[in-house]
Amino acid sequence: MKLSVVIPAYNEELSITETLVTLYQNLSEAGIEHEIFVTNDNSKDQTENILKKLTLSVPTLKFETNNGPNGFGYAVRYGLERFSGDCVAIMMADLSDSPADLILYYNKMQEGYDCVFGTRFTKGGKTYDYPAFKLILNRLVNLGVRAAFRHGYDDTTNAFKLYKREVILGLKPFLSPHFNLTLELPLKAVIRGYSYAIVGNSWRNRKYGESKLKLKEMGSRYFFVFLYCLIEKYFSRGDFKK
Repeated sequence: MKLSVVIPAYNEELSITETLVTLYQNLSEAGIEHEIFVTNDNSKDQTENILKKLTLSVPTLKFETNNGPNGFGYAVRYGLERFSGDCVAIMMADLSDSPADLILYYNKMQEGYDCVFGTRFTKGGKTYDYPAFKLILNRLVNLGVRAAFRHGYDDTTNAFKLYKREVILGLKPFLSPHFNLTLELPLKAVIRGYSYAIVGNSWRNRKYGESKLKLKEMGSRYFFVFLYCLIEKYFSRGDFKK
């Protein structure tokens, strides 16, 4: 089963080399057939030039520049329209997600699951240098989502997940242009009846640059996706199930 890894990148000149080299080394050592697809989200720094050079040393790397519209969700969706693997993971460009955990996800999917979801806050999960305010907000939001959808999963907003190709096709059309895509994808997968496993994963705060997630801008967008998925769950009468 070929693995694709979609990585959105905007102004990641300080992080992208370590991220891609480490990811490639880990997947190659594990003997996993893969491609790494980076969406350069119209970066204004040297990210694109660095990616061009990295294609010489990371043979499984492919990248394209998304000239617009831009934003985290658009960048991920750009990659989800173009990956070639049998399954696809979404990872960050700042190495906050662990390649070792991706291998764990991949092996878990071999047991027959349609999706593998990571959790940073229960058995096997770890966080390093998580900002206190974001941590409190994260737990409150995920508690509310868990209660509303009754799915027993405590880290729905965690972007780092693995989906089979047929799941991605079954979740379309995508609605979210920003970080709310991290909520849309797993909620639709659960509502539409795809199987999933939950495994612990680690998360480490970025070493360079600044986070692209702007909390003040995202509240209403997360709430929109939350309501949309809630309506599908309770009022669609199963019309969108696989």
